[in-house]
Amino acid sequence: MKVVKDTVDYREKNNVIRKDFMHLLLQLKNKGEITAGEEVGDVKANHESDQPFLTMNEMAAQCFVFFLAGFETSSTTMTFALLELAQNQEIQDKLRDEIRSVLKKNDNKLTYEDVMEMTYLDKVVNENIHQPPVTGRVCNKEYHVPGTDVVIEPGTGLYIPIASLQSDPEYYPNPDVFDPERFSEENKAKRPPCTFIPFGDGPRMCIGMRFGVMQSKVGLIKVIKNFRVTLNEKTITPIKLESRTAIASVKGDVWLNIAKTD
Repeated sequence: MKVVKDTVDYREKNNVIRKDFMHLLLQLKNKGEITAGEEVGDVKANHESDQPFLTMNEMAAQCFVFFLAGFETSSTTMTFALLELAQNQEIQDKLRDEIRSVLKKNDNKLTYEDVMEMTYLDKVVNENIHQPPVTGRVCNKEYHVPGTDVVIEPGTGLYIPIASLQSDPEYYPNPDVFDPERFSEENKAKRPPCTFIPFGDGPRMCIGMRFGVMQSKVGLIKVIKNFRVTLNEKTITPIKLESRTAIASVKGDVWLNIAKTD
């Protein structure tokens, strides 16, 4: 609460403009809508009442969710990706070659276009996130589950077991093997669309999907480009997940060795 309040006060008093999430919240707070290129001071001057459109509590809540969903999940994704790459050195070498090749064309300056050009990186990330645990939904109309006597009533809370769906050998042969080629265009075309829903699907799918994926990719690029990652002896394999955490966590933690490459 203090971080959000101090940030809001400072930006409004000093008319600080940054094209970021907080700027969007400030516009919503002061004017009730988002407009391109409008300064904080101008937005505040357009108040038609003394009541903000967003309260400080509501702004802090949005920042909290954005941080939890956009930061913690991305760092967890990178941790699991590095764990897999540490155990699959050929894949790691191939990924490093792609990263260096793409960056070399742009004087080693990382751009959005560079990240989008790294197709093997996309495969690695998709293979890494194809086994999240569950996603929650609420039934909004009566549904009879095909082939059973089960009827789901409106208002019933549901957990969709994404991990089970995306580990189904029918769609993902040898699901326990880390295989980025599972997400080649050819292989993706063989599967029904909803067999890969790491961010959920429909109008309640993850709002931070693109942000989270991009952040994870940039983090992996920065590490793999210049460092070799190997498994530390303190990492217990095969890994086991903690059962009482909202976000996937490894029992005994993930320990890796990081060494500078040539």
